Parts: sequence; C-alpha cells; structure tokens
Amino acid sequence: MSTKKYAVLIYPDFSLQEITCLTSCLTVWFGEKIDTIASEKKPYTSEDGFSVMPDKTVEEANISDYECLILPGTIFPLAPLYDEKLIGFLRKGKNEDTLIAAISSSPILLSKAGLLEGKDFTSGYFMQMAETFSFVDKEHFIHKPVVEDGNIITGIGMFFREFAQAVLNRLGYDVGEHFMETAAREYSEEELTFYWTDEEYEEFLEELKEYDGK
Repeated sequence: MSTKKYAVLIYPDFSLQEITCLTSCLTVWFGEKIDTIASEKKPYTSEDGFSVMPDKTVEEANISDYECLILPGTIFPLAPLYDEKLIGFLRKGKNEDTLIAAISSSPILLSKAGLLEGKDFTSGYFMQMAETFSFVDKEHFIHKPVVEDGNIITGIGMFFREFAQAVLNRLGYDVGEHFMETAAREYSEEELTFYWTDEEYEEFLEELKEYDGK
C-alpha cells in the first residue's frame, strides 16, 4: 500500500478535462487516493457542470502533507485569484518540497502566492493578464507546452497529456515512452483484442458473485 498522498485544489469553474489524464492514472493505474481541497466545505461546479464536494478546506489541509498538489485551470481565474484564503494556503507551500503541478490559467495563482519568484514557468492564460498583474514575473514566462523548474511543473491546457506525463515521471511512475499518444497507424484486430490475466479474471469472477447473488 502506497504511503504517498496527493491533492487537487478546486475553485469555481475548475477544469476537470485538463487534469483527469493525470488523476485517472494516479488512481486507476497506480491505486493512489486523491484529496480535493477548497476554500469552503461546499460543492464546487467544474466548467463542464460536474459538482464536487471537497474533502478538506484550506484551513484543514497542509501542503507539506502531500507528495503533489495539482491545480487545474479555470476559465474564470479571478475568483480564486482574489480568494485570500486560497492564496494564503498556497503561500505556505513556498518553502516546502511538495511537487506543485499547475496547468492552464492556474499558474497565475502561484505567481500571486509568490511561488514562481525566480522560477521559469508557462501558462495558458492570455498575455494581457501578465501585463495587468505586477506579481507575474514575465521574464521567466517560457512559452513551451510544459516547463519544470525545481518543485514546480506548469503546463498549457492543450498539452494535458504531456503535463500528466511530466508529473507522473517526476513522481517516479513508469508510464512508458508512448504515454496516451494518439493512434499514428492502423492496428490489427489482434492488437485491439484485450484479455485479462488469469488472476485478473479470477478476481472478476469473485466480484461477479456478489452481483449475481443479489
């Protein structure tokens, strides 16, 4: 059983699509558990309409308790940007070793919290945002799909696969060289026919008994 702990910070209109490539691998492939953290203990609606009740508030959680803190993007970043409880929570992670992975617009939250001072980063927000807010270190804004600097990994939303791969690799998970790549060739019927191992099939049959007996 893994002792690693992971968390996702959520806020209004957060993007599930940008992080589920990463979070589904952590949970389904590697059996990890992910806490959700928010400013308040209330349902938060994602940009595509899913409602999520956070496990913990920022007052109940400590960044140092987690191996990795994941920040999804949001199409309306001003709400979390002006959420002092949330920004205060992030500030406490400035001198921690926790890996912080932020995608799309969310790196601006790290900028306001002071976590990107002197660090190279990328982001998917419009450049006028960088011009508007003096706390954005524009000299370190690197226009690449994914940028790693120290314990910070940032990515642009459209490169969610590359972002997930970078984070998983940093966390020590082997996802191979062709992680979730698009189909680049025609596949044979044999290649697209899937079987469990004998052990996995036995586990399925045992689980099936619980349902057949209902």
